[in-house]
Amino acid sequence: MNVQAGSLTLIAAALLLAFGSSAHAQSTEEDELALSYGDTALVSIATGSEQPLARVPAVASVITARDIAAMGATDLDQVLESVPGVHVSVWSAPLNPLYQFRGIVNAYNSQVLVLVNGVPITSAFLGNRGQAWGGMPLENVARIEIIRGPGSALYGADAFSGVINVITKNASAAAGVEVGVRAGSFRNRDAWVQYGGAIGPVQAALYLRAGSTDRQEGLIERDVQSILDGLFGSNASRAPGRMNARREAVDARADFSYGNWRLRLGAQDRKSGIALGLADALDPEGVVPETRVYGDLSYNQENWLPNWDLSASASMHDMRNRVASPGYKLFPDGAFGGAYPNGVIGNPGHSERSTALSVTGVYTGLAAHRVRVGTGYHLEDMYATAEFKNFNFVVIPGVGPALLPLPGLVDARTDPTLLFMVPHKRNVKYLFAQDEWKVAKDWTLTAGVRYDRYSDFGGTTNPRLALVWDASYNLIIKALHGRAFRAPNFTEQHTRNNPVNVGNPNIQPETMAMNELAFVWQPLPAVQTNLSMFRYQMERIIIAAPNADPSTGKTFQNTGGQHGHGFELEARWDASRDLRLSGHLSVQNSTDEASGQDAGLAPQQRLFGRADWQFASQWQLGAIVNHVADRARQPGDARPKIADYTTLDFSLRRQKAFGNWDLRATVLNALDRDAREPSFAPGNIPFDIPLPRRAINIELSYKM
Repeated sequence: MNVQAGSLTLIAAALLLAFGSSAHAQSTEEDELALSYGDTALVSIATGSEQPLARVPAVASVITARDIAAMGATDLDQVLESVPGVHVSVWSAPLNPLYQFRGIVNAYNSQVLVLVNGVPITSAFLGNRGQAWGGMPLENVARIEIIRGPGSALYGADAFSGVINVITKNASAAAGVEVGVRAGSFRNRDAWVQYGGAIGPVQAALYLRAGSTDRQEGLIERDVQSILDGLFGSNASRAPGRMNARREAVDARADFSYGNWRLRLGAQDRKSGIALGLADALDPEGVVPETRVYGDLSYNQENWLPNWDLSASASMHDMRNRVASPGYKLFPDGAFGGAYPNGVIGNPGHSERSTALSVTGVYTGLAAHRVRVGTGYHLEDMYATAEFKNFNFVVIPGVGPALLPLPGLVDARTDPTLLFMVPHKRNVKYLFAQDEWKVAKDWTLTAGVRYDRYSDFGGTTNPRLALVWDASYNLIIKALHGRAFRAPNFTEQHTRNNPVNVGNPNIQPETMAMNELAFVWQPLPAVQTNLSMFRYQMERIIIAAPNADPSTGKTFQNTGGQHGHGFELEARWDASRDLRLSGHLSVQNSTDEASGQDAGLAPQQRLFGRADWQFASQWQLGAIVNHVADRARQPGDARPKIADYTTLDFSLRRQKAFGNWDLRATVLNALDRDAREPSFAPGNIPFDIPLPRRAINIELSYKM
């Protein structure tokens, strides 16, 4: 393993900083550091029922609100980078996060399922979280639960390499009124207010946040237009130039509970700069506008019948990727030798709605068994598409695809031959069953299976098995097997009028099988360790593959395969009442079976360390070091190896700094590293995607 000496020095410096005082102040506030295992001990994502984290039949992690506060994290992406086996990269447009689990990643990150309060927020159009997802603020988040590995036996489609469930605060978790403001580098501005309490007989939690930021000022030295300028003898490229990374965001949530009923509502509005450009050509003005509203109504009744618990839910998720104004410039003014004096303009948009119903029953009438059964229905409806453009793609026989100017900006809805996709819908019906069986003293076997029936590509069955053994009072061993699938998205099925990548309605879902062996060992009361080893096999990966006639472009097909293996070693030491040290080492190797080479993009090694220190009454200091190493290029990408990087972050918090006002200061990338995430093949962005340089933020919050 090649860990640079400089990285080790940084890690040592962070740990020495955490040890640098003998102060052992007594905790005086409920939300100060809780240096005990119990603060993250329960998790429900693995089986649907709360269980001790150490014994869940999965490799899982939990991040609580206390963890979030200790890290000084403000966005979901920061928290996920702290999870073993997970790395957060970025996609070039518009810097959407790519949650890489165990080396598995594609351009739209459609192999990871993200839930909000158990409800998928997946876009049928691309299979991701939308074109302007833009992360998720954390002030209203109670906990985040993560499964590393397949979860389709419980959650169905896209619970492929991992599952993330973000659980927002209810009335008791958000008790009282809180207001806060934050400001810092890159014109970062945020303000929020939330309330938790009773409104008559109803328990309510309300949250509103608004913010804007430039995110960073990363310089792009060359882009795809730089390459075209060389071919056409032009000078149209905006590179070298800054990325268009600005973002405006509004988030609102409401949570109402009454008896056995619970209603949760949410809304997001995002305006995200197009970053490196929709076609990897810098577009300083392009903005991706997207709104979403979502909600779920649930009913839970224990002992609904003798030995039966019942839960039922109905949910809706509506997302509108609005037509941008003035539109995206895929290529800048003067592109293609002056054929486009006003640039190549595209202005696509779509709207989609997802509705779902589910019913689950838990039966406990059999000794040593806990049986969970359920059924559900899910409708995915992309009900509108729109596009304005000043170009058209055509195929010239024997030559290939060509870009031809149109007479001005044309509404593609008036000419079906121009529209990138027409509306589509599909429905899903599913059944699942799971048995948690205590087969003997200290042995528990969890077996489950789920069948999903899609109206467009048919059925898929996905089982799971997990054997958990309490080998001794301080050692737990888990053996796990699971299968998962990723459903093809509408882009892969139905893209048209684009000879570069054409949809294929006959493609089938991707599949994966994974085997895992995990150890949870607590050698000392203050020391907790976890070791997880895994091996997986992916089949029928959907890629855009050349047709028999290469001049006709590419069509999405099930032609890919990938296998991989690795391990994650994590440890936590409560060195004293006031000091916690934690960290993990993640190692993985993923192989593209067509080429026999590394599948690329994801780090083969990642080393993460964190120190949380309450060095005086109402003062907390946190330090995080993150080392990302050994990222290969994709097969066929001949660019030089991607440089490793190490970042160091600090967080300082003072409770009740001014009356009931808490003060926090954070420094991200404190050493101002030029850290970069890889751009995808063929390398239109030759020097990759820069991450933010040093950023300083100050936050004030008031709780009453």
